[in-house]
Amino acid sequence: MADIDFSLLDVPRSEPVDDPEAYLRAAIAWHFGEDTGSAFWLRTAATLDFDPMADVNTFADLKLFPNLVNELRGVPVEDLIPRGYGTPPPVPQIFESGGTTGAPKRTVQLPDWVAQVVRWQTEDFATGGFRRGEGFLCLMPSGPHGVGYFSRLVSERLGATFHAIDIDPRWVKKIAARGAASEVAAYVDHVVEQAVFVLETQNVANLHATPPLLEALARDDRLVDLLNDKIRYLLLSGAHVDADTLDLLRGIFPETTITMAFGSTMVLSQAVTRTADGDVFVFDPRTPYVVFWVVDPDTGERVPYGQTGQVVMNHVSKGMFIPNNLERDLAVRLPGPAGELSDSVSEVRPVATFEGEAVIEGVY
Repeated sequence: MADIDFSLLDVPRSEPVDDPEAYLRAAIAWHFGEDTGSAFWLRTAATLDFDPMADVNTFADLKLFPNLVNELRGVPVEDLIPRGYGTPPPVPQIFESGGTTGAPKRTVQLPDWVAQVVRWQTEDFATGGFRRGEGFLCLMPSGPHGVGYFSRLVSERLGATFHAIDIDPRWVKKIAARGAASEVAAYVDHVVEQAVFVLETQNVANLHATPPLLEALARDDRLVDLLNDKIRYLLLSGAHVDADTLDLLRGIFPETTITMAFGSTMVLSQAVTRTADGDVFVFDPRTPYVVFWVVDPDTGERVPYGQTGQVVMNHVSKGMFIPNNLERDLAVRLPGPAGELSDSVSEVRPVATFEGEAVIEGVY
């Protein structure tokens, strides 16, 4: 692989590189180079039946890789850091998946990537209607989950006081899996009660919540009045919500800007949200760092535009490389800004079963 420019991988940057395939070649050379690659990928390379340095030249070639995300459940995080960051490397943030389909998977996010994500999310919040300088109530997981961490940093950059109510999605999934509906309801009530304390006593105009938690708030007329009195920006993420429910929520909260985010721990970021046909949310991955393919899970081939398939996600950055990951999400395939390089998606919802296990969303 000649003419490799590793500076193409540097972040943060205001605009992505304008040659995606040159970027990909640099990323492959980085992650599979003896002096720059991580211990994980250098070990893995020896087990592959192809040579990434010779055979991966386009994003379509990422299909050559097996889906190795399940190995992220147990691999030491030190083995995921590329050697090219030096010794000792920068201290990473470690974020884990929600554990929807078993033990959580871990990703490393080095300071350069964290700075890029904060920049993106700050732009997303600001353009989406976030009320700068006014309080922000966040009903999202923190701890090992990236969403709470990044929401706090973005809130600071937008001049908003941050009020956090933690949730434990893994516990909710566990009690939901054994059919303990009353315990799930009690846990939701516990979270809602904490949110009400903040809403009643603090100056908040921005709210980030999961759809199940917002629906719980919306079932109480007194809380609907409280939200309508205070909240002007509402961001939903972490669980699916259908078009009918969105229409209902828009009617319940007519003065509030309602938007959605879609991302995954395994792509270390969230997509850009836009609306189409008036009020349908469409999610555009941030290429060339993230590429989506909406496929028929039985054949692996992309479905026609407008059809529903399962989402394959690819993450390609200096800090991590996670190719050809068949996620637990179904979505409608749509054309997007990246053309054939990447699909955009809408109407995202979980598959019923994944890797032989029932998918339980719970509250996140």
